Amino acid sequence: MNQVSGKCPFFAANLSALGKKISIISPAHPLRGGIAASSERLARQLISEGHEVIMWSYSLQYPNFLFPGKTQYSSDPAPEDLHIRTCINSINPFNWIRVAYLLGRAKPDLIVCRFWLPLMGPCLGAILHLVHWFGAGKAERVALVDNMIPHEKRPGDRLFSRWFCSACDRFVVMSQSVGDDIKQFAPKKPQAFAPHPIYDIYGEKLDKKQARNLLQVPENENIILFFGIIRAYKGLDLLLEALALIPEVHLIIAGEPYGDWSPYAEQIERLQLRNRITLHTDFIPAERVNQYFSAADLVVQPYKTATQSGISQIAYHFDKPMVVTHVGGLPEIVPHGKAGYVVAPEAQAIADAIQDFFQHQRATAMEAGVREAKKRFSWKNLSSVISEQ
Repeated sequence: MNQVSGKCPFFAANLSALGKKISIISPAHPLRGGIAASSERLARQLISEGHEVIMWSYSLQYPNFLFPGKTQYSSDPAPEDLHIRTCINSINPFNWIRVAYLLGRAKPDLIVCRFWLPLMGPCLGAILHLVHWFGAGKAERVALVDNMIPHEKRPGDRLFSRWFCSACDRFVVMSQSVGDDIKQFAPKKPQAFAPHPIYDIYGEKLDKKQARNLLQVPENENIILFFGIIRAYKGLDLLLEALALIPEVHLIIAGEPYGDWSPYAEQIERLQLRNRITLHTDFIPAERVNQYFSAADLVVQPYKTATQSGISQIAYHFDKPMVVTHVGGLPEIVPHGKAGYVVAPEAQAIADAIQDFFQHQRATAMEAGVREAKKRFSWKNLSSVISEQ
């Protein structure tokens, strides 16, 4: 039931005196996706600061019939520098008791619980409530919240979120809009803000010509990128409508559809865009992410709803200007007119921003703006807010 991934040199006695014993409850390898990747990066930051870190991940995150993608699992080798216990079953209450017992025996000073979906509320709330009965009564329970109110509503969402919040001592959010949502469920509990750090785990920027050749996309055209899991709230339909309004721009769509792809395929045919789009509609492995961002001139996030976005933080790592919509926490991330554009979630507004970028040759100035703006987004800042250093 319990699996340990990797070697754990950070448990040496000389380190244990320097920091806290921290348990992170979060998806981690072999689970894939942005939350797993960022939690592993956070663990490495905390370890570098002298803390002892155990990650508590899921043996069953979602039942297969609830998971909209092709697979939940990565084919990458297990990280050798992290201690990962794969033991949480999100739908088995008996398992929650056992995990709380194991977590209590670990005697953490601090428990950091990643929360992104109310569906996880019953499981995570139960573990956090029970852990104080199993030897971790002095551990502070901190929720690192990506979303409190989901983009796609389901029955029970508010009840599950309220139960989870009742088990937490304080909250850390990466956008102010999420903090506002938490106040609906836990108005008197403390919360702190730290912006989502840069995703610096996807390698170095490649030469643009090299990246375009690797992806077999036009070498001398203006290229925009839509990257990440494709869901209705991310507004790909708006971007396709925008693309039809502007000439001489090529779009790369890179990411796995979570849902029916056929409406987008029909829209592409209706708008006669097929020759202006490169489709890579599979999960993009970590080692290829740098190819897509290095090949692009501009990253576009036409979201209809949002909190914060990991895609923006990948774009920052590769010094890419962005077009984002004025929803959720996205305007907090991208300074309008400096590192990109913040526009209304409408096709014409998105098209106008893209056209302005290329017609007025703003790449050099905005890339400099990106390099300046990204100084705000450090892992040290997030780790300090979490551990209250």
